[in-house]
Amino acid sequence: MADTASLLIELEEAVAKGNPESCLRALWHATDVLIARTYSEDQIWTFGEIIGRLAQEIETTARARLAGKLASSTNAPYQLARKFASDDCIEVAWPILKQSERLDTETLIACARTKSQQHLLAISKRRSVPESVTDVLVVRGSNEVVSSVAANSGANFSSSGFLHLVRRSEGDSILAESVGLRKDIPRHLFHQLIAKASEEVRQKLERERPDIGPQIHQVVVDVTGAIHARFGPASKDYFAAKRTVAKLHERGELTEDKVFEFAHSLKFNETAVALSLLCQLPIDIVERALIEKDREPILILAKSLEFSWPSTMVLLFLGAPSYKITAGDLERLMLDFYRLDVKTCRGVLAVYRSRKNAPGNGPFQRASAMRL
Repeated sequence: MADTASLLIELEEAVAKGNPESCLRALWHATDVLIARTYSEDQIWTFGEIIGRLAQEIETTARARLAGKLASSTNAPYQLARKFASDDCIEVAWPILKQSERLDTETLIACARTKSQQHLLAISKRRSVPESVTDVLVVRGSNEVVSSVAANSGANFSSSGFLHLVRRSEGDSILAESVGLRKDIPRHLFHQLIAKASEEVRQKLERERPDIGPQIHQVVVDVTGAIHARFGPASKDYFAAKRTVAKLHERGELTEDKVFEFAHSLKFNETAVALSLLCQLPIDIVERALIEKDREPILILAKSLEFSWPSTMVLLFLGAPSYKITAGDLERLMLDFYRLDVKTCRGVLAVYRSRKNAPGNGPFQRASAMRL
């Protein structure tokens, strides 16, 4: 501690009295000492203040060298890490944005929103990228940035982030492949991705992920491009959702309000599992009902559970392409919903349960014939 205090005093004197050459020597000496030992956060802050003052007048090449030294150090002063990350010169910003663990999420978000595509590319290659940062990258980033972050196993994506990835992968086989290989992609978005992917992409996914080969074959696209899927990749998110919802069901807490909450929060897995348990239907059938182009199945499910129209409406939006439904279609669906009879809808489900193992049966094929 005494040695450190003495060193800091000497550095302060170098800043106050030294010429440019001696200040530069002091800069590299201070940096080497900082990254070679263990210090308290207060000491690191003091080093940062001194190094920052020593580095005020150095050239770009020297700033880039300094950033490179600090990028891999757990002693990098927070204030310097933020300053270098925001530097317009990519040679300075790159090592910090890509590597430094001393950068806070707010700085990463700010850089992702305002800096160049090269800055965004550096962020996309970090060992870990939080959802709040990838949310910006997938919207603002170039194709190179988006492909890079999609291929980064340490990147985390929100439901919205994954939706943007799927949208941007249309016509981009490289991106589609990277997105399809992610084990954390939500099941319903995997369905959409595979439905729109080229045969070449599907074959590559089957070669690189043999475990999802059979699942890819179970994705069927009709003539209008609507998705009819039985299974998507068994993601960690799905199994976590299954456990959570099952516990709610066991405790008698799986209510209409809870399903509304899941759907409104765009939690597809939780919503599908909840409906599966409440309706006593296989999960794959519920998933298909949610994303069918024909929305009648989800109306029947909701009516059989005596859900209100607002709850039914949020289920419809959850399964709609890009979560959008035109006003005209929504009005038509509302009229159809109110025309349905609870007893009849429950009869539809009962008939389906008794026939679910019969070949060629799609979701609620007899539904129309049984409506009042």
